[in-house]
Amino acid sequence: MESEDTKKIQGMKTDLNLLLECLKYQIDNPFLQKEALVTIHSICQQNSNAVVYFREIGGLMFVKNLGKSSEHSMVKEAALYTLGTIAEQNVYCQQTLCTSELFEDLILFLSNNDSNTNLKRVSVYVILVLVSNNRTGQTLVRETGCIKVLLQLFRILLSKYELNLSDKNVFDSYQLWSSVCSTLCVCVNNPQNDENQMLCCSLFPHANDWLINCVKPEIIRPICSFIGLTLANNTYVQKYFISVGGLDVLSQVLVQLESDSHKTLSSAKLAVVVIKTVDACIADNPTFGEVLAKYHIVSKLLALLLHESLDSEEKFSIILTLGHCTEACEENQYEFFKNCGLPLMIQTLTESQNEELNKAATFVLYNCKKITEKLSLSLREYSFDENEAEKLEDINMKEKNIEEYWKKAKEILQRIEQLEAEGNEEKIQREKYKDVSSVNINTQNTWKHLHADSSGGGLKVEDEKDKSQSRKLQSFKSQGVMSKACTNDDQMKTLLKSANPVNACYRKSEQNETLWKANSTRSQNFHEGTTSGKSCFVSQSSDCVFKHPNPIVKNRRQHLPVGDPFTLCSDIINKEVINFLSADSCSKMFKYRCSGCIAVGKSLNSRNFSKLLHSCLYQCDRHKVIVEAEDRYKSELRKSLICNKSN
Repeated sequence: MESEDTKKIQGMKTDLNLLLECLKYQIDNPFLQKEALVTIHSICQQNSNAVVYFREIGGLMFVKNLGKSSEHSMVKEAALYTLGTIAEQNVYCQQTLCTSELFEDLILFLSNNDSNTNLKRVSVYVILVLVSNNRTGQTLVRETGCIKVLLQLFRILLSKYELNLSDKNVFDSYQLWSSVCSTLCVCVNNPQNDENQMLCCSLFPHANDWLINCVKPEIIRPICSFIGLTLANNTYVQKYFISVGGLDVLSQVLVQLESDSHKTLSSAKLAVVVIKTVDACIADNPTFGEVLAKYHIVSKLLALLLHESLDSEEKFSIILTLGHCTEACEENQYEFFKNCGLPLMIQTLTESQNEELNKAATFVLYNCKKITEKLSLSLREYSFDENEAEKLEDINMKEKNIEEYWKKAKEILQRIEQLEAEGNEEKIQREKYKDVSSVNINTQNTWKHLHADSSGGGLKVEDEKDKSQSRKLQSFKSQGVMSKACTNDDQMKTLLKSANPVNACYRKSEQNETLWKANSTRSQNFHEGTTSGKSCFVSQSSDCVFKHPNPIVKNRRQHLPVGDPFTLCSDIINKEVINFLSADSCSKMFKYRCSGCIAVGKSLNSRNFSKLLHSCLYQCDRHKVIVEAEDRYKSELRKSLICNKSN
């Protein structure tokens, strides 16, 4: 293996020596010189060791002098092209060729009207190689005045905005112009050169004209690269670019490309190139993002972010630009919030595995954190477009503080839970109710037992009272409707007096009436058997039902605690009265029952149920809460529609 490699190296050296001799002795034959130079270029391009050896034998300097002294254009072109390849392959050769003398020779080739387009293009290529990643080359290109020649070529090479690349002359000129753009890019960047940036910014007005008048990839890509690198990390140049309307021009181009991206894939790709240039302009000074707010660039960026044809690197550029747009401009933050940027960024964070993409999305969310908090508190502090501001002002007049909403929401939740609990109790009571006729009989028996137990106290229930009560119950059964047992306070007091010898004290409150213990002078002559009975009834619109009374238990003295018998009698009466009063309150509650409660069994849907509730005059608390919540939701929906129409 070593012998084979040695043979190859030896053969390469022999070839280079012969080719160099050919160049020296075939001065009168430009075709052979051209062929020899092309062969040297091929060998040096494939083998880095050949470049070193060719420089050691003096071939590099000879080719340099040949390119300058030859009278034949084809030889000059081949010589310069070979020098560019060697300098690109080897840094030491680049430093050797990087002299003011060579730059001056290149200026002559570019300035000479007799030089053809190919010679100028190769000369620009050599300048690009000498300046690339070489601060010395950047300094020399400026000090020798070579950069001014390049700037002039940028201005004059393309004279017509109607770029017809099918024409050979136009195509050749475009190729040279594209090479000049690339060379200017390396003159100002990598490494960054502030002085060269200051010189190149003089081309901004001319570049703006081209962007406005020729929205084609062949023009936009090189110009955007030139603009982006020229103003990168240079605040002064960025301000100048904005002062000449550069950011406005880029915004207009971006709006047009975003509109075209729905039809063609290339427009979306080209829009990303413009976005990178915009980002370079506002990255160091986020306040420049206010210019973009006039063109609603944030909404365009969000729309492009949803384009399926873009890869993760392109989406990263879009999100990073969104971050710089929203970093210091509240209008852009509001537009981001209004165009559903928040859920889009959250979706990017959850779905993407790209770390850089997630960092950019986090950057955007952090920027919009404050505006989100402020918007949740009040929208009145922000001034936007006049029409939009008026609409927002109208909306704000109807909105309340967010804390009050929370308090009301908690109160409504508590009321709903309370109503649900009451509904469950009501359902349980209904299940316990039995047949109406049996309840009527038991109710009559209850009155009789009460009369028997209370006869020792000196007061009796008259027989006419029992008969009248029985007739009333039978008539209620036939009609299917049960009214209140006691319609006023006098009837209730009379009923209590006839049932028990104890004088009761009746007290009335706002919602219900409760009978409490009262003083009594009759606390003697109690029977040994004490009767305990309960009667509870509920009046509804459809039927009346009674709860079964508890069975009467006699000889219960041994189970009663030792104490004042008056207290025991009073407790029994209190329970009886509470049952009557609870039935009375239930009657009031169900008298004006809402349509939503009555129509439970019917076939309902979201449409007719809402109409049913709104037409009801006596809404219960539960359905009243539902109606209020629906009205608030519709109000918020109308606000959202108004905001969307304003866009």
